[in-house]
Amino acid sequence: MSAQKEPANIGRVLSFLREWDRGDRTVRGRMLNTFLTQNSGRTSHELELEFAQVASLFLARLTTWMKLTYMFGTFLGKQLKAIGIFLSASSHDQYLVEFLEDGGVLTLLDILGHPRSKEEEKREALRLLLTVCNAGRKYKEIICESHGVTGIAECLAKSNTDETQETAGVLLESISHGNPKYQNQIYKCLIALMTCTSPKAQQLALHNLHALQCKMKTAHCSIVEPLLNMLRSLHLEVQDEAIRLILDLKCHDVRPLLLNGLVTLLRPTKEEVQHHMEESEMIKMTGTLPVFVQQAAAAKAIRLLAKDSDELSRELLSLGVIQRLLYTMGNRDHADAQIQASLALEHFISSYPVIEEHVQRGIGSTLFEAFMHQTDTLYMNMDESQAEILLTNKVNITEV
Repeated sequence: MSAQKEPANIGRVLSFLREWDRGDRTVRGRMLNTFLTQNSGRTSHELELEFAQVASLFLARLTTWMKLTYMFGTFLGKQLKAIGIFLSASSHDQYLVEFLEDGGVLTLLDILGHPRSKEEEKREALRLLLTVCNAGRKYKEIICESHGVTGIAECLAKSNTDETQETAGVLLESISHGNPKYQNQIYKCLIALMTCTSPKAQQLALHNLHALQCKMKTAHCSIVEPLLNMLRSLHLEVQDEAIRLILDLKCHDVRPLLLNGLVTLLRPTKEEVQHHMEESEMIKMTGTLPVFVQQAAAAKAIRLLAKDSDELSRELLSLGVIQRLLYTMGNRDHADAQIQASLALEHFISSYPVIEEHVQRGIGSTLFEAFMHQTDTLYMNMDESQAEILLTNKVNITEV
């Protein structure tokens, strides 16, 4: 159909629609290509001029064809892009309403979970859902009522490309804004996403949790365990997002649980170490144990929390953090754990002189002097006897 600017003749439009209705997949594929080429970026007014005020008739045909054929992948990518031209047409929600009434949202969600859907098709479906979502609160609620949050989260967790996952992440973030009715559902879904195996999905889930948590008055206790487990990640971007969320949670009711968890991580049990020792493939790939990576990240988080406020420092001290930081410094199997623990201990010592006295008595003057003069490089020259002193230290200071 030509792209002339003057209003199209209704007879010609009806002829176009008859050709579509009678055409096989080859004919429709050609017509679809022409439509995409001639109408990309058009406004609703321009589309109505092109289709003689009955553009909705073609949208309905596109939607129905997609619903009937998406599981076979017949021109699905082009179908989605063509529908996108209608849904993104500026200053007009008529097409959006018609698409929703035809079950368009459910079809898009089905595409996300269908085993035959290609990554680029999932991406296009996510973009259409984002267009729906950005139209306002009632549209976000429609997606949520259709179990869309779960479907989008599963797509994020299972997709094979960063671009698809990032699009899903942006969509989840958009759905969470200005959607109080489903805020808790989205929140719990993001918490569950932390337990998936995809580092990219974990990072995006943590990022969205950070944005959402800032708007919420409370934090659910179920967030603590998976969040602490994120500190085991070998991906720095995941660790950074996890620590940022931990810092957010310092003002919420889960703080005692979180602080206790962090301090506990400084001293892994023999059972935990043995369990990770059995994961030989992980050790071969990384040269270290995830539980030691977690130990180092916990020490870093503790330092940042302690620097944040005197109140947090005192809470950490009451949990016996000094004895456990010294223990971590003696872990010669993981240098970063030693470094992070040393930096955290240095902060406590510089903040509270009484801690300096306890530590010096607990580990001896020689080792203490070495620590004070080379805090971040002590691990490089530490011998076995010094490490043993740190691992068996009995320093007990819980208040200042």
